[in-house]
Parts: sequence; structure tokens; C-alpha cells
Amino acid sequence: MASDTTGRKRAGATPEAKNRVRVRLDQPKSPRRRLVPEWDPEAFGRLSERIARFLGTGRFIVWMTVVIVAWVLWNIFAPAGLRFDNYPFIFLTLMLSLQASYAAPLILLAQNRQDDRDRVNLEQDRKQNERSIADTEYLTREIAALRIGLGEVATRDWIRSELQDLVKELEERRDGHVVFPAERSSLRDVDDR
Repeated sequence: MASDTTGRKRAGATPEAKNRVRVRLDQPKSPRRRLVPEWDPEAFGRLSERIARFLGTGRFIVWMTVVIVAWVLWNIFAPAGLRFDNYPFIFLTLMLSLQASYAAPLILLAQNRQDDRDRVNLEQDRKQNERSIADTEYLTREIAALRIGLGEVATRDWIRSELQDLVKELEERRDGHVVFPAERSSLRDVDDR
């Protein structure tokens, strides 16, 4: 008889159950064997970008022109036994079609990768702009608070005018002439003119 996890005997356990391996749910499963070959998409993308970058250069056009001219001249002027593609140049057309059929997807793949990079850069720029705007708004609020705070602070000119008023008042008291506060404000208006 088989026993369960508590140590008690279970009745009716079959030989297949004894040989079966328990599945652990607390651990990841091992990867399954794949029938399709695997490749690194980043390495393939970098290779496609290099090929697409080369296909867009003048060097490629020059080399392609040299190969086509050599191909045509060889198949026109070479001895008949050495020619491999006679006048309609069907094999040349096939090779150019094959090259174009591979070049187009490689160029599209490179463009898609560039679009992805541009999208990431745009998102980073947008986030940087949002941070800059937030920082600018914060600094604006701080400057406004400083201005409000400075509005309540006595300025040098205000203190100077108050001291001058006190000096005048003291001089007038010393001379025996008493000036009342209402008269002082009218005297200040006359002095300002």
C-alpha cells in the first residue's frame, strides 16, 4: 500500500502511481525543446541595419553597376562555351529579383527598428519636457512667494524716509514747535513736491 503525505497508507495504489514523478508547483517548468531554430532578434536586427545602411550608399550602387556590366560583357563577348547567361539575361534578372526580395524586408526591418528607437527617444524627450515644465512651475511659485515676502519687508527707501521724518520731528521738538501727526503727513506731502 502507498502512503500519502501524512504518512497514512492509501489503499488501491497502482504501480504506475508509484513510478509517477510529482509535479512541483513552486518551481518553474523546464523549457520545452523547440523544433524551430532560435536566433537572437537583436543580432539579426543589427545585421539587417548594417545591410540596409550599406544598400543605401553610393559604394553599393557602384559595385552593383560593376557586377552588372561585367556580367553583361562576359555573356556577350566571352567564348560561347564559357557563357552562362545568354542574351535575354534571364539568370541576371533572377539574381536581381532575388537581391531585391531580400533587400526590401531588410530595409523595412531596419526602418521598424529605427521607428522603435525614435519612439523611445520621443517618450524620453516628452518626460524630460514634463519634468522641465514642473521645475519651471515650481521655481515660478517660489519666486512669486519671494516677491510677496519682499513686499512685506521694509525697503531701504522706506526706512530712510521714516528716519528722516523722525529726525524732523526731533528737530521740531527741540526747537519747541510741536507737530501733530496730521500736520506731519501734510508736511511730508509738501516735502515730496
